[in-house]
Amino acid sequence: MSFLSPQDLCHLGSTSCYWRAAVQDPLLWRCFLLRDLPFWTSVDWKSLPDVEIFNKAFSEVSDNALYDYMAVYKKSCPQSRRSLKSSRPRYGAVTSFLQSLVTQSEPRFAMFGPGLEELDDSLVQKMMTCPEILLVAGLPQRQIHGIGSGVSFQFNNNQKFNILTLYSTTSVERRRARAEQAVAVNKMFYQENSVVGNQQAVHYSVIAQVKKVCEVVDGFIYVANAEAHKKHDRQEELARILAMIDPALGPPNRPLLVLSCVSHVNVKRIPCVYMAHQLQLNLLRQPWMVQDTVAATLAGLLNGIEWLLEESNCKNGQ
Repeated sequence: MSFLSPQDLCHLGSTSCYWRAAVQDPLLWRCFLLRDLPFWTSVDWKSLPDVEIFNKAFSEVSDNALYDYMAVYKKSCPQSRRSLKSSRPRYGAVTSFLQSLVTQSEPRFAMFGPGLEELDDSLVQKMMTCPEILLVAGLPQRQIHGIGSGVSFQFNNNQKFNILTLYSTTSVERRRARAEQAVAVNKMFYQENSVVGNQQAVHYSVIAQVKKVCEVVDGFIYVANAEAHKKHDRQEELARILAMIDPALGPPNRPLLVLSCVSHVNVKRIPCVYMAHQLQLNLLRQPWMVQDTVAATLAGLLNGIEWLLEESNCKNGQ
């Protein structure tokens, strides 16, 4: 059976009770999971496999604690998630259309993260200059303390949305830091120390101008640097994500899209499932998705934007 694809095994299991039991071999499905997982291009809050599934050796798992690896694979595989989505009733599309008739303002999303500044190719510049992929529907709005601005886009020649791009420093400081190969001080956040038990804990808060942005947006886009050859401080990144999505600044259910971004398609990337675990996104309480993206071609971007708009529409419709 190892010569069959997971899809073929699922079809075979639907033919009889005998084959249904035969194709559920946990060792076989664990091999499928470990083999295919690094090549999946997206994962979300509903489909992220538990970290123990691929960290713990199969010999360490007792018979009484075996995972249903087949169910985990089917739940996590992007192809299975797309099939499930396409099989749902189309009420959502009707609701979205009706909402578009009464909605007064386009949804707004705050975009931030190291992937905006550390990659060789600029994701934002590519978004602004590829109308065949993403159409610019409005000129940049006023600057936000010199570290950000808002641009309106049009998705699939239909829904308009606004992205407020927030950089850690001004453009001059970013260029200087890049030329000197130095790390610029992030001006979006300020550090606060507190004591938890006997240990000192560090967390961040956003500056006043960014706080105003967080209070009005409908969701967030975090651009993560997914290039495997670079060093990353994911704990620091998580602390800054938590500062941006702080429930004190707005509704706690606003969606978070993580663009797991590399410069070029040939750059070795960190798989999106590993990215989700590195950022500890399982700790978050709102909907999130990690989407593989390539800055030079914008590959994967529209898939992420589509998910973000759907989640935002669902939130606004509640």
